[in-house]
Amino acid sequence: MTDSLLVPIDVYLQSGIHIGSKYKTGFMRPYIYKIRPDGLCVLNIAKIDEKLRAAAKMLANYDPDKILVVCRRDNGHKAVKAFAKATGAKAIAGRYLPGTMTNPSFPEFTEPDVLVVSDPWLDRQAIKDAVKSNIPVIALCDTNNTTENVDLAIPCNNKGNKSLSLVYFILAREYLKARGEKERAITLDMKEF
Repeated sequence: MTDSLLVPIDVYLQSGIHIGSKYKTGFMRPYIYKIRPDGLCVLNIAKIDEKLRAAAKMLANYDPDKILVVCRRDNGHKAVKAFAKATGAKAIAGRYLPGTMTNPSFPEFTEPDVLVVSDPWLDRQAIKDAVKSNIPVIALCDTNNTTENVDLAIPCNNKGNKSLSLVYFILAREYLKARGEKERAITLDMKEF
């Protein structure tokens, strides 16, 4: 299993991508490997890796200017902006304003073909707008998240900046590879995320 991971298992572990919260929902139960003595849920790294692959493959079907990435959480702003810079996607780092995807008279109106959110709870308004517009949603989901109106959930620690950086780095790299831009994918630097 560890030979075929997108990044070495040590990189996953050092980022804390597998450390969930003390709360778990039924939606996220299939991704939980175990519960530590202190009550924190531990996510299955193989399933995280599998979902990252699926998300990158799904994103590869879209032109970069048709991908919108949203992150209200401060810890993810840098990673989201770096993802957008690396791929050419659009990013909203900070508060998502209602109507951004549904109101053509809105100054910041955009019509993406796919939405990526960093937390389905904090970015719920973006998901509501995506549902109204029939736009598929990819969401980074911690153990306490629900996956209603999410087309593809990536189980991960969506609160830590190292974890968010790693997720967006992997998504950018794999997206570029899938789009035939291997040279750009190779030159991506994790430190920029």
